[in-house]
Amino acid sequence: MFIPYLRRSCLTFVLLAFATASFADIYKWVDADGQTHYGQQAPQDQQSKLIKAPLPPAINPADAQKSVDSLMKQQADTDKEKQDVSLASYVERMKEDQEKIYYVTADSFAAAKNSPHLEIFRKKGIEVILMADRVDEWLISNLTEFDGKQLQSVAKGELDLDKLDTEEEKKEKEETNKDFEAVLKQMKEVLGDKVSEVRTTNRLTDSPACLVTGDNDMSLNMERIMKEAGQSLNMMGMGGSKPIFEINPTHALVSTIKDEQDDARFADITHILFDQAILSEGGQLDDPAEFVHKLNGLLQGLLK
Repeated sequence: MFIPYLRRSCLTFVLLAFATASFADIYKWVDADGQTHYGQQAPQDQQSKLIKAPLPPAINPADAQKSVDSLMKQQADTDKEKQDVSLASYVERMKEDQEKIYYVTADSFAAAKNSPHLEIFRKKGIEVILMADRVDEWLISNLTEFDGKQLQSVAKGELDLDKLDTEEEKKEKEETNKDFEAVLKQMKEVLGDKVSEVRTTNRLTDSPACLVTGDNDMSLNMERIMKEAGQSLNMMGMGGSKPIFEINPTHALVSTIKDEQDDARFADITHILFDQAILSEGGQLDDPAEFVHKLNGLLQGLLK
């Protein structure tokens, strides 16, 4: 079961937070390409304008939890069709060995609901909170835990689901990782600096691959939001992080590439899997035409 997260509650919480926020000196400037930037320090060669910007206030975690949970309960009572529930009721229904509250962020409800990152949770029957509003990203970055339970993005870092695995599943994962060591190394060489790492996944059951970010990195969805707002991540000191590329060894495409002897074909399949992972995240490809060309080549090879 997957729970649509409360949009109205998030927005109300953010507005309340900004109402009590402190203010800091922020500089605004326009670069040579006409792009507007904001930061606490402007480049020396740029003419900048000093403005005041609100900083997130220091909110008591307990008060924040009560406020958010109260708002969510109110909405849950008035919108049963969307199955909105409180974080408290989520915690009450957590599995016996489940230690974290899991959530996923996306730019639409459909994208969140169909995210490949949910596959292992469906298999294990673990609820995941769906967040599809832009304000959710701000909220979740400031609300890291609830009722003593850490909030964990299903698209970040390593998933700590080992306690829910059987001994047989744990042994199978270890063997698979050893079996795919050479494939992972070759894929990293193909993708180069597009990714920070290539590894086997414990998230996927049906999809061939997905992208994840490090525990302390900005989510891919948040990066898109910032870029669409015209913000330079590098200038704000938040750029430079690269995604982790995870492959599903049980998928037919991935198991096929393991035995591929043609390096060019291996590279094409790797790029196709990587681009598919970007698309499944709701991202945009740098070169859609090249993706189509490689995909058509693969399909033509299958027809021979």
